Amino acid sequence: HLRLVESGGGSVQAGGSLRLSCEASGHQYNVGSYCMAWFRQAPGKEREGVAALDSNSDGTKKYAESVKGRFTISRDKSKTTLYLEMNDLKPEDTGMYYCAAEVGMGWIQSRGLKEAEYRYWGQGTQVTVSS
Repeated sequence: HLRLVESGGGSVQAGGSLRLSCEASGHQYNVGSYCMAWFRQAPGKEREGVAALDSNSDGTKKYAESVKGRFTISRDKSKTTLYLEMNDLKPEDTGMYYCAAEVGMGWIQSRGLKEAEYRYWGQGTQVTVSS
């Protein structure tokens, strides 16, 4: 059973930066076989996909329009840790950020930001951006 643990959240002022991490353990399959993504949920809103990373050899990435050019998703060489580098943060980026994973490859472009595609979820890390 795959376990995901997020860290790195915090409170920053608008324009600041944060780097979130998600550590994977307990994987049944080669951890490199999992597509992984970041989602966020603001108070009173539904959870939305922020960025996703395919397990294919190209490492295809997909971003929500609202974060393109500001956020970068990546994985370390061992592929056990997923990152989300967030720059030029805005108050509307505030929310609980979740890491998600699912076995497979080649579907990030079409379905990578859809919550229903992922079985494995972390507990979340809070990001608060003040104006």
